Amino acid sequence: MAKVKHEAAWYPLESGETVLDGLLRQGVSVPHACRAGACQSCLMRAVEGTVPAVAQVGLKDTLQARNYFLACACRLPDGAALEVAGARELRIPARIVALESLSPDVLSVRLETESPLSYRAGQYVTVVREDGLARSYSLASLPRESTLELHVRLIPGGAMSGWLARDVRPGERVEVQGPAGDCFYVPGQPEAPLLLAGTGTGLAPLYGIVRDALEAGHTGPIHLFHGAREPAGLYLVERLREWAAWHPNLHYQPTVLAGGGGDVREGALEALVLATVPKRPTGWRAYLCGNAEGVLSLRKKLFLAGFSLKDIHADAFLPSTSPAGRVAGAA
Repeated sequence: MAKVKHEAAWYPLESGETVLDGLLRQGVSVPHACRAGACQSCLMRAVEGTVPAVAQVGLKDTLQARNYFLACACRLPDGAALEVAGARELRIPARIVALESLSPDVLSVRLETESPLSYRAGQYVTVVREDGLARSYSLASLPRESTLELHVRLIPGGAMSGWLARDVRPGERVEVQGPAGDCFYVPGQPEAPLLLAGTGTGLAPLYGIVRDALEAGHTGPIHLFHGAREPAGLYLVERLREWAAWHPNLHYQPTVLAGGGGDVREGALEALVLATVPKRPTGWRAYLCGNAEGVLSLRKKLFLAGFSLKDIHADAFLPSTSPAGRVAGAA
């Protein structure tokens, strides 16, 4: 049996149990969300002991060097002991300054941090509430702006989204951890065609990436696809239509599975995206965000269609979880 020391107390771990699951099982509050090593909200720091290499996969070199690891991915061998601390030093105090409904189930949340956050549009941050509840959201804002903009999907029974929709008023204090993620625009090759596809609040990072590319003077075609089940699931439609009218190289295509009409195409997002890709997509770059199953499927098909894997930037949204297992998503 392995054991973990946290805040002066030792906690036994069952064989094969992760540090996160073991601590949660014994009543220790640890910020967490996806439990799959993607959101990085469960970051902890090893004070004494050896961290398995797999628990640091995907972390920046600077974090690895400081002994940070993902508690959800850390399984200790029997007999091992590890002393850990939280990641509070990585968080920036912030306050919520504005809330705006973008659609019946999407809320724009703007945060003002006490100190500057260095990030790229399209990356994501983890918002941590005072009681330790944590959720990760992509950034729709640009670094030059004074606030961070998040698009929060409102989920029935969602702990974080329900709190934001019902109880929060401007001035509410939270903490922000991050940024993380490689889904962002990189200047250079301004003539390269860009393909952006997302579902639901997967639009948030794409919205930021489009703005970043246009402000950087990108001249190549930018194809933006946003999908939903029905028209009510789309948002920022008029604003994106205006952008497309102002920028001849921006091609915006809202899509739904049912109820399309006018410029809102009806059909599977994946099929519409693949129909846009030429037979030899040399130099194309793709950004895929939203539902994990859809993102991974489209990523595979774009690769088979000729995209280089290094040119496919994917941000699959994973659901948040409870100690008992998976529940509704980033809520």
